[in-house]
Amino acid sequence: MTAILEIRDLSVSLPPQADRPFAIKDITFEVNAGEIVCVVGESGSGKSVTSFTVMGLHDKRALTPVAGEILLQGQNVLTASDAQIRRLRGEKMAMIFQEPMTALNPVVSVGDQIGEILEIHTSLSASERKAKVIQAMTDVHLPDPEKMYRSYPHQLSGGQRQRIVIALALVLEPVLLIADEPTTALDVTTQAQILLLIKELQERRGMGVLFITHDFGVVADIADRVIVMQNGEIVEQGPVDQVLGAPQHPYTKMLIGAVPSMDPPRREEATGVPALSANHLDKLYGNKGMFGKGRVVHAVDDVNFVVRRGETLGIVGESGSGKSTVARCVMRLIDPTSGEVLVGDTDIATLREDRLRPHRRDIQIVFQDPYRSLNPRRTVGQSIVEGPVNFGLDPKEAMERAQRLMSIVGLAPEALERFPHQFSGGQRQRICIARALAMEPTVLIADEAVSALDVSVQAQVLDLLDDVKDKFDLAMLFITHDLRVAAQICDRIMVMRKGVVVESGPTAEVFANPQHEYTRALLAAAPGHRWFDKAPA
Repeated sequence: MTAILEIRDLSVSLPPQADRPFAIKDITFEVNAGEIVCVVGESGSGKSVTSFTVMGLHDKRALTPVAGEILLQGQNVLTASDAQIRRLRGEKMAMIFQEPMTALNPVVSVGDQIGEILEIHTSLSASERKAKVIQAMTDVHLPDPEKMYRSYPHQLSGGQRQRIVIALALVLEPVLLIADEPTTALDVTTQAQILLLIKELQERRGMGVLFITHDFGVVADIADRVIVMQNGEIVEQGPVDQVLGAPQHPYTKMLIGAVPSMDPPRREEATGVPALSANHLDKLYGNKGMFGKGRVVHAVDDVNFVVRRGETLGIVGESGSGKSTVARCVMRLIDPTSGEVLVGDTDIATLREDRLRPHRRDIQIVFQDPYRSLNPRRTVGQSIVEGPVNFGLDPKEAMERAQRLMSIVGLAPEALERFPHQFSGGQRQRICIARALAMEPTVLIADEAVSALDVSVQAQVLDLLDDVKDKFDLAMLFITHDLRVAAQICDRIMVMRKGVVVESGPTAEVFANPQHEYTRALLAAAPGHRWFDKAPA
């Protein structure tokens, strides 16, 4: 096989104050034409530094290549001039980033953004460029490319935006495609489509693909070869069947073991008192307008459920299914159009704010992004005690409660004096859980609370949520798009599609015998389910 990318004994140093001398140390591997090589590891393993260094996009103020070579079809990227690197990007190598909204210009149409690449790197006329852009959008299976050419990023779904980023990367037909966690933020069904698309384009064009991920489920679906990185070093590499079937290194075994199982444990039926109920809950957006021509979206349509103390109800579905709208209606972050939301025996759906405020402490939420949930200018201690103090608790007693909660969520009480940026993503989510528990709620809502975390960290946070539910006798509403995650923590699940509950029941029963075709599609889209369903225990 022909090597497109060869990395030989590469080391990249970190600043003197960093927690280790090298971001990556003495790594050697290659990517051949026509194969997908997955680099796997947790946050901080060095996998993204590797990809950004290959592209020449690493932070040159903090990261310095100090040894080794990066050869792209024989040319050493590390010794190339800035002008040469710019030519190589797009023409020879291209990158798909994790978050398409940060990779795309919000004020330029997506067609013009793809066309700009052609304008810089080719001598095609305007009409030829547009034709090539339309073809690139067709290749990534976007609907109505002629219309979408004029669309802006905010007008597209997450999956469509990622397809635009892929079209942008491949329009010049590079020999090497680097994909840096391109599906982490996507629904499982959209993720499955994007993985299939990357594999299809790679096979059709004979490219080499360097695919960065933290999830061995994704690896099982897409990889030809696997490279496992830990703390900047390669600890294991080999063909995908070999690494998955007979992992040698303890770290590899841990990552494989952290992939959520699709076999939910049998759980005893909860017998606690009902803590949260929704009866005929509806949420409509828009109106019919003066002549009945306006657009009305039924985001939540006649949703009913009960969650008892000591029980976790999972609401599962894709983006746009209405699951997060249910959570926000229940929290009264938005007002329901109709229906009841009972916290205990009190219907809070129509309460005015002055009468609602005493009930807000009873129901708390943990959001998807812990960094955006915490004030970066406040210590985590200040963030945790703010709620209880606002509800009349003595500041000293509130701080003592915060210290106890830090120990419960697995963090040192002394860390209360630190700021959010000084913690990892998993630690920040633990802090958000402690902040929610500080209000001593009866109901805890976790809205995609683990979807942005590494699989291994995800498993830890799921265990923590299960522990605090039992310890504090909470009713928990768990919102997720990933049935693998729901299997680990939910006593019952409720599957939503386009605002409607299409299936519900005990988790183990729904997994064993899904009744609705949509539920079956979600189960089939779970990354790695074919391998991990058949893999030996």
